[in-house]
Amino acid sequence: MRTTHVSKWLLALMFFMFLVLAACGNGSGDAIYSIEDFSENASTEGEAIDGGTLNYGLVTDTTFEGTLNYNFYSGSFDNEIIKWFDESLLSVDKNHKYTQDGAATFEVSEDHRTFTFTIRDHVNWHDGEPVKAEDWAYAIEVIGHPDYDGPRYDSSFRNIEGMEEYHNGEVDSISGLEVVDAKTLKITYIEGTPSLLAGGIWPYALPKHIFEDIPVADMSASDAVRKNPIGFGPFKVEGIVPGESVSMTANEDYWQGPPKLDGVTVKVVNPQTIVQALKSGDVDTVDSFPTDQYADVETELTNVEFLGTVDMSYSYIGFKLGTWDKKAQEVKPNPDAKMADVNLRRAMWYAVDNEAVAKQFYNGLRWNANTLIPPSHPDYHDSSIEAPTYDPEKAKQILDEAGYLDTNNDGMRENPDGEELIINFASMSGGGDIAEPLTNYYIQAWKEVGLNVQLLDGRLIELNSFYDKIGQNGDDAPEVDMYQGAWSVATDVDPSSLYGRQAIFNFSRYASEENDRLLEEGTSEKAFDPEYRKKVYSEWQQLMVDKIPVFPTLYRSKLVPINKRVVNYSIGADFMGLHEVGVTQEKTFKAE
Repeated sequence: MRTTHVSKWLLALMFFMFLVLAACGNGSGDAIYSIEDFSENASTEGEAIDGGTLNYGLVTDTTFEGTLNYNFYSGSFDNEIIKWFDESLLSVDKNHKYTQDGAATFEVSEDHRTFTFTIRDHVNWHDGEPVKAEDWAYAIEVIGHPDYDGPRYDSSFRNIEGMEEYHNGEVDSISGLEVVDAKTLKITYIEGTPSLLAGGIWPYALPKHIFEDIPVADMSASDAVRKNPIGFGPFKVEGIVPGESVSMTANEDYWQGPPKLDGVTVKVVNPQTIVQALKSGDVDTVDSFPTDQYADVETELTNVEFLGTVDMSYSYIGFKLGTWDKKAQEVKPNPDAKMADVNLRRAMWYAVDNEAVAKQFYNGLRWNANTLIPPSHPDYHDSSIEAPTYDPEKAKQILDEAGYLDTNNDGMRENPDGEELIINFASMSGGGDIAEPLTNYYIQAWKEVGLNVQLLDGRLIELNSFYDKIGQNGDDAPEVDMYQGAWSVATDVDPSSLYGRQAIFNFSRYASEENDRLLEEGTSEKAFDPEYRKKVYSEWQQLMVDKIPVFPTLYRSKLVPINKRVVNYSIGADFMGLHEVGVTQEKTFKAE
């Protein structure tokens, strides 16, 4: 085994090399920033002209999947496209709570179990058909259908009365859904929970007149999703270049009024060319700017204003602890999995220096994470929980005591049975210049404590293939032992859709009775008491730190550059004004 002095020296050298690889070249990489210095709202003054086209970039080095419907998509880039032409029937406030300002209003029964929704008049699909209560009910029925192949079916749907019987094929309808009239839908839940008013209700409709003749099993691959998607949002899809771009025109019949813009073009922009695309005005704005590049370009991009907020997301390292049981529709833990020993997982957490990664690669615009509820939910994020931080000697001690020894004196440890231990690590492309050196850093950090971690297939995996391998369709690739991922979290703090026993997105395939109990308590009637709910989720965060099915690495800032010709734009959680976004002139401003 190497000495501590040599280990630290090598890691420091690696960081320096990675910085050279990742830097864009203007020498400002030493600056440290705070997300508190940014605004969520564009400050551009001036009147919007009548018309104009906004160019919106998706920053990725891969294609988008093109599953352009809320019922079926799983990729975040598809969501970025859908939001321009379709939307939730329910609006939210800054605390992610449903309000009465959306396309539908609602009333709640005294026992919090029954919601009566009324869709406003003049809310129409892009083909002119009115959005009806039956469309909303149909969206829920499709997700609950036994042949549904999307990722949405989870505990929030199972909480609807009669849903499980319908999902299991025992009945032909869902007793908790009642279409009262053309514009009124009533949904009755088994249990009234605080989650219902903070994202626990499915707020999206599905045009029944288009989908009803398509078998549920074929919907996600149908032309109605892939080639000719419609919604009732401010823009209408006019053309799609698969995986590359979507062009849209204004929906003059939009329920909040005609958009100020004539249209929007959403297109993929490679992270390596995003700076030039912004400089030249090729794009007005993007879904999110790579924070690792900000320090090098803040003075160059004189034609844009950077907006910023605490992102509802975090990066993490996940461990494969089982598989997905398709028949039972739940995770199936494997006590004999290669990564089943929590001591091995804890040592791997201690072995990595996420604080240094945050400063060196992201200039403070990402920061060390301690729990799986990020600070985007300040009422529930528990910053007091002590999670493992960089201590390679502690990592070595844990591994020694757990029986992971270097019996061959070759610097690499065997498992407690004395067998060769090779850990296959899956990591995705799409993170720009940082993706490869960051992955290499983690691998080297683990090797510094004697763990032979190898990059799966010897390369970064394209985003869509990556999520297939780790199980987004329920097919867990057996060669994956651990992986590096990131989650965007829901508006509601309830983490059951990511870590529940019956959540397909629970890619680690972890389950335990204590986890079940806490997740259930967090959405129980008792949890209407905010202090009780806060206590439950603090206990859950501690459980995840103790059991480590995954460990968080970095919390994230979200930076969005906006061309100085764009007005009325915001990245706030409660922003529902895409129809109000405009431009002050036809041509984009270019950097000086």
